[in-house]
Amino acid sequence: MISRKLYIFMYIFLGFLVILDLVLSTTCILFPDTWYMTFHGVHYDHLDAYGLLKRTGAVWVGFTLLQLIAMFRWTKAPWWLILIAGVRLTELFSDWTYLYVAPTMTTIGTIGLFIAPPGNLAFGIFLIWAYKKIMRCGGPPVVAG
Repeated sequence: MISRKLYIFMYIFLGFLVILDLVLSTTCILFPDTWYMTFHGVHYDHLDAYGLLKRTGAVWVGFTLLQLIAMFRWTKAPWWLILIAGVRLTELFSDWTYLYVAPTMTTIGTIGLFIAPPGNLAFGIFLIWAYKKIMRCGGPPVVAG
């Protein structure tokens, strides 16, 4: 049986991930000019001729949906936590690559892209740890008082 504290924190944590990727995906898909101004200091003006920003937004929609499902399913099927760890870990190299190849970056864009990979690594490690703890405690959580 896992602690009530971990049980509650898992919902807060998964909710945070859902909101994070909802904001990122919505900005990329619906407000690309806001993304470009925030991260690059230039207007979108169809600079992204191949639609890679919107493609990235669509990937984050997938992340959002998987994390939302996990938020409702992890207590009955803890393996969802491992799946979400994998989702977070897929982003380890993309942001630093983006930071390296982008011709212009704002300070906030640089900071955001610099801290995202270590954040995703920490998120992934935490989710794997939580899954292992749940399994050591006998499987799906029954909350201790």
